[in-house]
Amino acid sequence: MSRISAVFRRLREQGCSALIPFITAGDPQPALTVALMHALRDAGADLIELGVPFSDPMADGPTIQRSSERALRQGVGLKDVLEMVRQFRRTDSATPVVLMGYLNPIEAMGVDAFAEAARSAGVDGVLAVDAPPEESATLLAALRSRAIDAIFLLAPTSRPRRIEAVARVASGYVYYVSLKGVTGASHLDLEEVGRKVAEIRKRVPLPVGVGFGIRDGDTARAVAAVADAVVIGSRLVEEIEQAPIAEAVQRAGDFLRGIRRAMDQ
Repeated sequence: MSRISAVFRRLREQGCSALIPFITAGDPQPALTVALMHALRDAGADLIELGVPFSDPMADGPTIQRSSERALRQGVGLKDVLEMVRQFRRTDSATPVVLMGYLNPIEAMGVDAFAEAARSAGVDGVLAVDAPPEESATLLAALRSRAIDAIFLLAPTSRPRRIEAVARVASGYVYYVSLKGVTGASHLDLEEVGRKVAEIRKRVPLPVGVGFGIRDGDTARAVAAVADAVVIGSRLVEEIEQAPIAEAVQRAGDFLRGIRRAMDQ
């Protein structure tokens, strides 16, 4: 059983939803990424989504775009991100890590070379935003042969046929984008989220995580009541962006700890 599956099984037995924070690797400084990962785990993260910096992150709003730009200016690339995961694994062999990003860096490295390097580093899952099921056969084969989960997105506009296509190839969990827009948008319709998660569960035998638009404890708690996981990214990245460098790790941990408390109430 993968680390991701084991975490969701444990939480299901406890009647809890997972908390999945997203940060961009290399932001605000490459030397802080591993410390941020540990701080998020200590604050209650069940899984960590680690963003691979990319110059044209089409699904991301301004906050995460800026975080990618900051990391890229400091020379952070895919190989550096994998090394950060490797360093994290030196003292944490339990917390699942999912790389979230875009196909271009993976294809530039080579799909098989990437999958092998990800396995060696200790990556548990990969979410390539611009890799739909129909175009992912090569990547899927490379990941599956190394027991790495392939995470896919579903959206408010996803039709039953699309949901079933994702169900046939996804593993670990599926990520439901809770609104029509980019990361960080704020017009979240909680009733619609509940309806869509229920529809997805009829067709997908995997945990359903919900992200995009979750910015505070009240919203996280409401989403946790209907979903298997709460993903929080832009608001956390904002906290890192606004903090002095010396306080970024502490501020990120404190913010996520508040989200965890709200979800557990």
